[in-house]
Amino acid sequence: MKIFTGKVVATKTAKTATVAVERMTIHPLYKKRFKRTRNYQVHDEIGTKVGDNVKFSDSRPYSKTKKWKITEVVKEKGKAK
Repeated sequence: MKIFTGKVVATKTAKTATVAVERMTIHPLYKKRFKRTRNYQVHDEIGTKVGDNVKFSDSRPYSKTKKWKITEVVKEKGKAK
């Protein structure tokens, strides 16, 4: 079971949130570190807002692009938890 943590960047469609996940990658030859960002379409029944940090995991396919489900809100925008 894969679990990712990312930041909600869009909530334009019903029960769907776009979550950006950043990871650090090292160049194989030059050893420089750089960020890679990937966006995931995630099923959202909790009702998150843009800017929230969330944890999401894999689940059954909800549609062609949605194969993930939000499990918890780690940190709400503007609030410390």
